[in-house]
Amino acid sequence: MWPIILMIFENMTNFDSLFEKYYPKLLFYATQFLDEAEAKDVVQDVFVELWKRRDTLVVGDKIHTYLYRLTYTKAINVLNHKKIESNYSKAVNELYNHKMKFYESESHNEIFQEIENRELEGEIGAAIDKLPDKCKEVFKLSYLYDLKNKEISNAMNISQRTVEAHIYKALKILRKELKHLFCFLFIYYF
Repeated sequence: MWPIILMIFENMTNFDSLFEKYYPKLLFYATQFLDEAEAKDVVQDVFVELWKRRDTLVVGDKIHTYLYRLTYTKAINVLNHKKIESNYSKAVNELYNHKMKFYESESHNEIFQEIENRELEGEIGAAIDKLPDKCKEVFKLSYLYDLKNKEISNAMNISQRTVEAHIYKALKILRKELKHLFCFLFIYYF
């Protein structure tokens, strides 16, 4: 740590004369590191600190060295603080951008799409389970196992007309049960 040069301020006049003599010079020096507003704050802090130490501070002929060094140290502190704020701000922005990329990415959209598909499948499955037994069996054979009406009629020992009637009835019930999804399905798939 560099030595402090001590001098007792005998009166306010000594302090005022130091302020008048060095304020413009220190301000010019501080603006080499900082913008004008920050430089003014730094130089004012230098003189506030000088005033606070007036009882113990004895200033000799090297007061200008002390003032310039104090100004330099305070300016560097401001720059370091700005750097920390800037790094924090960059980190926050990077985190925000990373989150946005995650939510907009194709893989994330695929995940959401998979979740939505499972929810839709669940609702459709629940609606199918509410169908009468014969109707449900015919519907599943037709739409889930892709059997033709003739194949269904042969497998269940019923007429093709009965198969068609069960499918018609199933579709009618499902339209009623799933009517809240038709708008969504139309928007989502078309």
